[in-house]
Amino acid sequence: MKHVSLLVLCFCMYIIAAAQETFPVNGVSDLRSDQFVFTNATIVKDAQTTLQNATLLIKRGKIVAVGANIAIPKDAVVIDCKGKYIYPSFIDIFSDYGIAAPKSSGGGDFFNYINSSPTKGAYGWNQSLKPETDASKIFAADNGKAGDLRSAGFGVVLTHQQDGIARGTGTLVTLTDERENFAMLKDKAAAFYSFNTGTSTQDYPNSLMGCIALLRQTYLDAQWYKTRPATEGTNLSLQAWDDNQNLPQIFDASDKWNDLRAVKIANEFGVQYIIKGGGNEYQRMDEMKASKASFILPVNFPLAIDIEDPNDARVVALSVMKHWEMAPLEPGMFEKANINFALTASGLKSTGDFLSNLRKAIDNGLSATKALEALTKTPAIMIGAYDKVGSLDAGKLANFIITSGPVFDEKTTFFQNWVQGKKYTLTESGWNDYRGNYKLTVKQNNQSTTYNVEVKGKPDDLSATLQTPGDSVKNDVKLSVNDKMVKMTWSLKADSSNLNRLTGLISNEKLWMGNGYSSAGNAISWNMQYVSTFIEKPDTPKKEEKKKDSVTAKVMYPFLGFGWTEAPKQEDMLIKNATVWTSEKEGILENTDVLLKGGKIAAIGKNLTAGNAKVIDGTGKHLTAGIIDEHSHIAVTGSVNECSQSVTAEVRVADVINPDDIQIYRQLAGGVTSAHILHGSCNTIGGQTQLIKMRWGKDAEEMKFANWDGFIKFALGENVKRSFGQSNNRFPDTRMGVEQVLMDAFTRARDYEKLGPNKRKDLELEALSEILEKKRFITCHSYVQSEINMLMHVADTFGFRVNTFTHILEGYKVADKMKAHGVAASTFSDWWAYKMEVQDAMAYNAAIMQKVGLIVAINSDDAEMARHLNQEAAKSIKYGNLSEIQALNMNTINPATMLHVADRVGSIKVGKDADVVLWSASPVSIYAKPEKTIVDGVVYFDIEKDKQMQQQIAAERNCLIQKMINAKKGGAKTTAATVTFDVINECEIDMQHNHSIWQQQ
Repeated sequence: MKHVSLLVLCFCMYIIAAAQETFPVNGVSDLRSDQFVFTNATIVKDAQTTLQNATLLIKRGKIVAVGANIAIPKDAVVIDCKGKYIYPSFIDIFSDYGIAAPKSSGGGDFFNYINSSPTKGAYGWNQSLKPETDASKIFAADNGKAGDLRSAGFGVVLTHQQDGIARGTGTLVTLTDERENFAMLKDKAAAFYSFNTGTSTQDYPNSLMGCIALLRQTYLDAQWYKTRPATEGTNLSLQAWDDNQNLPQIFDASDKWNDLRAVKIANEFGVQYIIKGGGNEYQRMDEMKASKASFILPVNFPLAIDIEDPNDARVVALSVMKHWEMAPLEPGMFEKANINFALTASGLKSTGDFLSNLRKAIDNGLSATKALEALTKTPAIMIGAYDKVGSLDAGKLANFIITSGPVFDEKTTFFQNWVQGKKYTLTESGWNDYRGNYKLTVKQNNQSTTYNVEVKGKPDDLSATLQTPGDSVKNDVKLSVNDKMVKMTWSLKADSSNLNRLTGLISNEKLWMGNGYSSAGNAISWNMQYVSTFIEKPDTPKKEEKKKDSVTAKVMYPFLGFGWTEAPKQEDMLIKNATVWTSEKEGILENTDVLLKGGKIAAIGKNLTAGNAKVIDGTGKHLTAGIIDEHSHIAVTGSVNECSQSVTAEVRVADVINPDDIQIYRQLAGGVTSAHILHGSCNTIGGQTQLIKMRWGKDAEEMKFANWDGFIKFALGENVKRSFGQSNNRFPDTRMGVEQVLMDAFTRARDYEKLGPNKRKDLELEALSEILEKKRFITCHSYVQSEINMLMHVADTFGFRVNTFTHILEGYKVADKMKAHGVAASTFSDWWAYKMEVQDAMAYNAAIMQKVGLIVAINSDDAEMARHLNQEAAKSIKYGNLSEIQALNMNTINPATMLHVADRVGSIKVGKDADVVLWSASPVSIYAKPEKTIVDGVVYFDIEKDKQMQQQIAAERNCLIQKMINAKKGGAKTTAATVTFDVINECEIDMQHNHSIWQQQ
């Protein structure tokens, strides 16, 4: 072995000299054309092709030939790989290897860089956009980290600086310990993106919806920049963005819903992203397949949680435990769905966990063939490098691993990882299999004694026994083999004092020889001749194989408590003999039937026939249209506020709908069938809103109310001026400043409309122009009468109408002016005195505005309040003497009207959507409970089904808790329990939905 190692060293010196000819040689130049031949191996050329007893010939760091009957050059070093396997080394195309962790540039006050980046040079305005970053210019080889990756079988990585929304380009490098020049295969191999602003010191964007808006705007700006507009000058960031579009595009989404958000952006701009997933994509496989994207899947499966203490167990959500259980299923599910994917070690705390986690995936459905393909050919093809790496074909780099057996077998040893033709020894233990039956001859004082020796155990952990011929007694031999060096010590059981110590060399597989000393101290010589192969005796007890921890659990939709394993289906239903609150001119109808068919209200009357419809007895019960919450902030991911600038009309709540929010189910349990999801009230002109239907278990796009007029959130008062902020440097600071922001914004929008067809498309001004063109409608956070009057004046000045004042707690003071303007009012029933500008609020507000002739709704602005909006509306029966139907209408037809969807929802009328609620009692009673909440003819909440689900949740929780406890007892790594759900209802808290009350109200 030592002479082979010397030749390898010489070979590597040659590579340095030959591959980097422009570098001066500091030493003796060695220009030999060394060649290596690996014979008698099982060679896996690629995932589909395996050659038995084959030969691999490499020269100058590249593969020359692979196969059988290959002529061996005379000057080649021959390495016998009998009993060993050779595989292409692995490729990871999502890495930060060799790239220093980014540091924040800038400094000072957090709000100093709102509109310009502190980055010096002719670059773009936003620091989170760094398309000009070139990983090849900052890459520095790191042999320590390279060694960790090589030990896991990797030979090539695509590395980039993981910082910002646009991260620039990544460089493809090998894991050699040579100079960067030699390691780098492709300087710009792919462009990278994310939804994370990284180390940017700028305030914008500070929300997920802001990140998405900035990405969309930058795509538009880059397209515009191609025309070389004189108004822009030189913008190196946009130039780099355009240049990078010719490369593979990799998006670090890291979550199932973010995956789909990225795909939506890609589709909008004609881009094909390779999506780096987050390991929870298995929860939405239909959507992943429909995306038609390729994926990079991590195998950083979650650790078991230490929940032996019941107090710890009760704070861990069912979804968290199920994710721990099911995450290893993901790669196999992608294979079954025929979705193209590569694998990555990204996200692992230790690269050493990569292979063990990958074996978990194989135990849970991923085939070994697909696993190998996802680590070799697939990533190479994704980044256009299959001509260089990814298989063992002639002409490609000599990047391969040599193992003791099938590469993913738990018992397999990785011996060597060759990178660009250079050997990196991972372990020498077990390289040679010396197991077998031998004849040992010991010579002492010219006398020879012969023994039979059996060498057994594992190739990397040998043991031996010794017998005197004709004697049945087996004597244990202490045996160690290090490279070719041998040490043996034994004593005969009949005479334990007769201790013999032998040392020597293995000259070849057939002959061992050396010297030693007997127990008497006499010198002895010895040799040991190979006789036959070691065969494990049939009666040798075998260790019981560890049971594979396979998973058979089902995915829930959504993936948390009260999710469906089988989604409810649309049904035809006949609700018989109920008290029907129509919210139409017919008012309340006693003992009436309602037929729901095809997701619509098909008939209303008495003694209707069912046909094939399911009959529901409504006797003693009350049927209403579904409650519509005009002002809600549920089901949002990544903050409800883009709080950075005074005007952020470009951001869209529609981009960040979170279908997994448990509040959807909770509000279905309160009779809510639709909710208007608003941007927060942090800025004067906030984001575009989204009306959703509570289609529990559907994805974000399916939840959206189709063909709906667009709305946008405005805000006035304390939340906007934020004069209480300790470091607030954002305009405005006063209420009169708020008015000026509005005047300026709409003046800019008017000027924008006058520009020609070749203008730069500005998403912010596009939204404001839609308001001027009466294509987008305003719902405005408001309290004080002076500001209410101010906004109506601004609207009159620019020729549009405010659609809705929300909160509007001083609306009773200006109801006549509001009626003249044509604005609706969405208010609280009895909130007041929670901050200075609501000191004049009162519980009679809703009734007064209603009686003046305004369309009035009662909203929640609060996830908990939305669960009993019927009771909130009923308060106006006491405070204002409204009728019961008038009160209910403030939850149904009135919000439907102000949201421009009264032709489809908000009342029980033939032809409208079958969005209805069956109550146990009058809906304005504090004792009423929704028994069934129906959306589009689908029962999304059923009080009896809910009881069953609670029992199922309890049982499944207990099962998973025990499984985690058993995992810990079995030696699995664990992590500490943290609060992840509401302990009352086994439901998640959205930790990102952490905006304060002042931002919402």
